[in-house]
Amino acid sequence: MSGPDGRVVAAVDCGTNSTRLLVSRGGGDTLERRTIVTCLGAGVDASGLLDGAAIGRTVAVLEDYRRIMDALGVEAVRATATSAARDARNAEEFFAAAATALGARPELLDGATEARLGFEGATAGLEPGRGPFLVADIGGGSTEFAFGTDRCEGVLSADVGCVRLTEQFIRHDPPRPEELHACLSVAEAHLEDVLVAIPDVRRTACFIGVAGTVTSAAAVELGLEPYDPDRVHHFELTRAAAEDVFRTLATEDREQRISNPGLHADRTDVIVAGMCVLVKIMRFFGFGSCLVSETDLLDGLARSLLTGDCARLPANLQQQGSGDAG
Repeated sequence: MSGPDGRVVAAVDCGTNSTRLLVSRGGGDTLERRTIVTCLGAGVDASGLLDGAAIGRTVAVLEDYRRIMDALGVEAVRATATSAARDARNAEEFFAAAATALGARPELLDGATEARLGFEGATAGLEPGRGPFLVADIGGGSTEFAFGTDRCEGVLSADVGCVRLTEQFIRHDPPRPEELHACLSVAEAHLEDVLVAIPDVRRTACFIGVAGTVTSAAAVELGLEPYDPDRVHHFELTRAAAEDVFRTLATEDREQRISNPGLHADRTDVIVAGMCVLVKIMRFFGFGSCLVSETDLLDGLARSLLTGDCARLPANLQQQGSGDAG
């Protein structure tokens, strides 16, 4: 990804499970990339409210990110909030505190815009000849699907994510077979919606997976300790390997899962539900592999700052994502 100048910009994403920061120069030179699990959306699916403690954790991380941005000479920042904030009735409480901590008020992204920005970040630098691409961003509360080749042509945001499924269906450690079946069945129902919203998805030549579930699966398969983003980025995770990681993690309890090299302790409670989504996507569409990407929504946000392209999706793409609250 390249930008028109050498300005230092920052992108911040306040997601359901993690709060992330990207600082880059000219859109291509990464100066800092951080992910901290803050569980902002814990309990939102049931209560419809952001928990005060979760807001506090996230705001504390944003204050730290502000210090990092100041030290690196950030000239512009774009911050966003996604699924958890879309679902919460008290999101304004978080936005006010976040604006004070960060010096920029987070935008509440609709699912369609989130998907489009994720597509731009994940496909930047890939030859269009490898497409058409399907980008799946498996988040905590939602999964964004974006399809296209040299541009995003169709999107859908689905109310299915690793935190949402965990809170709805997983009650035991390790999960019981019926709990896994419920997660897989719900994921499949949403994939039927993807086919309706984006019929051309059947033409996908390259499936790209982004976000913590996918990068963690790749790290576990590679046995990375410590985590190495350079080895994870553009790693080809085969369907057989994804299924093997899924079986391993789904049959272990939390203590056993933590011992897997490559799996961060903060993700152990929700990784199994996230893997349900990943393997169901690969099974449903018959994908033989997943191209794992470290670049995603954050990179799309940084690019938008450098190009001035902060506009919403065209009306035809907005409609495909407008009914979600994921």
